Amino acid sequence: MPKLLAGLGNPGERYARTRHNLGWMVLEAFASKHGVSVEKAGFHGLYGETRWPATGDKLILLKPLTFMNLSGRSVAPAAAFYKVAPADILVIYDDLDLPPGKLRLREKGSAGGHNGMKSIIQELGTQDFPRLKVGIGRPAPGWDVVDWVLGTFGPDDAACIAQALPRAVEAVEAFLNDGLPRAMARYNG
Repeated sequence: MPKLLAGLGNPGERYARTRHNLGWMVLEAFASKHGVSVEKAGFHGLYGETRWPATGDKLILLKPLTFMNLSGRSVAPAAAFYKVAPADILVIYDDLDLPPGKLRLREKGSAGGHNGMKSIIQELGTQDFPRLKVGIGRPAPGWDVVDWVLGTFGPDDAACIAQALPRAVEAVEAFLNDGLPRAMARYNG
């Protein structure tokens, strides 16, 4: 059964190290660790393919280039082309409601105000797909949320994220190796 890992972010150097690109950061760390090139152009994004050694499943890594609010226009065509069931799509993205660096795997759910997730839910026609949320925390009072998510990490948050990235990669590996329930039990604590 093919699996699709979609890391959400925004294209362009301006957004490269922003909070909203945390999904890309996790996907890039995973790709680097496992020697997967994510440089093929297609599906309104960049993608790469490999076989996951533990299961032999085809694994597709996808970085949508549609800008965050239209992420579904990349994820849905890739899932359709590779015939990936919603339960085998793992979307990786930033979450305002979790402290910086905190991980949360979920089996399904609403978009929770995240525009990238709204787009994916709309384009897939379901909210029943796994996701890995990586916390970025909420802005201090007076901050605009858009400015916050499109801003870079301060020193303290950057340290939390640096520690969270390898753990997020491990959570993705656990999803692929052991399935979502076991990965949730291990990484949602």
